[in-house]
Amino acid sequence: MQISDAQLQQVNTQVQRLISSDNFYGRRLREAGITGVSSVEDFLALPFSEKQDLRDAYPLGLSAVTESEIVRIHSSSGTTGTPVIIPYTQKDVEDWAIQFARCYEYAGVTPEDRVQITPGYGLWTAGIGFQAGCERLGAMAIPMGPGNTEKQLQFMIDMKATVLTATASYALLLAEEIERRGIKDQIHLRKLITGSERSGEKIRQRIIDSLGVEYYDIYGLTEVYGPGIGINCAHGHGMHVWSDYVYLEIIDPVTGEVLPDGEPGEIVLTTLVKEGAPLIRFRTHDLSRIIPGDCPCGHNEHPRIDTITGRSDDMMKIHGVNVFPAQIEEILGTFPELSSEYQIRLSHLDGRDTMRIYVETNGSVDWEDLRGRVARRVKHRIGFTPLVKIVELGVLPRSEKKTKRVFDERYD
Repeated sequence: MQISDAQLQQVNTQVQRLISSDNFYGRRLREAGITGVSSVEDFLALPFSEKQDLRDAYPLGLSAVTESEIVRIHSSSGTTGTPVIIPYTQKDVEDWAIQFARCYEYAGVTPEDRVQITPGYGLWTAGIGFQAGCERLGAMAIPMGPGNTEKQLQFMIDMKATVLTATASYALLLAEEIERRGIKDQIHLRKLITGSERSGEKIRQRIIDSLGVEYYDIYGLTEVYGPGIGINCAHGHGMHVWSDYVYLEIIDPVTGEVLPDGEPGEIVLTTLVKEGAPLIRFRTHDLSRIIPGDCPCGHNEHPRIDTITGRSDDMMKIHGVNVFPAQIEEILGTFPELSSEYQIRLSHLDGRDTMRIYVETNGSVDWEDLRGRVARRVKHRIGFTPLVKIVELGVLPRSEKKTKRVFDERYD
């Protein structure tokens, strides 16, 4: 989708504000001789911004407003390197809540619902975003935060929660625990909204089958408000992105060339009205595509991105081959005997890189036959044979937050 005249005007306003603020991106624009944006060509000439730029601006070098206008900060959930600090004005906080409330509406959540919120609070954007949108909508928020599964299930039953918000990993953990305890008939959930991590079709279906819920994926990242800048509607996995707040591009992650609708690539986002820390052409490293054509829901003013397939910086290089975790997950998803859970471990033994893939199954299949079939199918797809390890259902760790699936032990 090409940027509209109205969006160009909004970008131009942001460019002027950034130059005036003299923050990191304002200085970059000035050094590039850019004074404004009045055409598509001008927009495409704007330089990209990257997460490292945001780290280099620590602590408040991203701010495009005076310190007295900052009412809150958030930080991305990464555990290594310099933190990224995102400042918010009062308007940013309100705009984020408006977008999040819209997500709930697209998912069919109403003021009559009771929303159990399990993502983390604090510097992380997830919990407080889910709560602000819920309150803006007028539904009842049950702000549990992460962990304490015993209490989560007690409140889910006693408060008759109808909507669960969680990472896909924690939703799976809760679903399996509900199944194990035989308490599904005491659960009133009708909808699940997940975010913060990519979830494959197998884990989605496992949760849907266990909980009997409608499943919605929310999109967002701390650098751009947080979760809540998009969600799928009832007509499929495609997530509508709110074009009145964010302009969406898909680029070739290697060349930076903008790709046409339908072509897979890297998501790039520009904030159109954000005040505290406006971002221009921010490279998210999330891989997806813009779904071409109209959506049956009729909200075609908001473009749809397909299910996130991975991240351009998640690539593993082994035996000279570039491999993405999503490729392995897709292969494993073709085996009905396997659960949704897996681990990939890379190690260096006797001068040679090795990939081990751990997968779960139950005891009713021939494990040795299954191991061989999985190994052959992976080799057919990526060109070399991994070591496949079969374990019993439930052996691989479940997480109350995001599940770590790739462990690169070659450089430990």
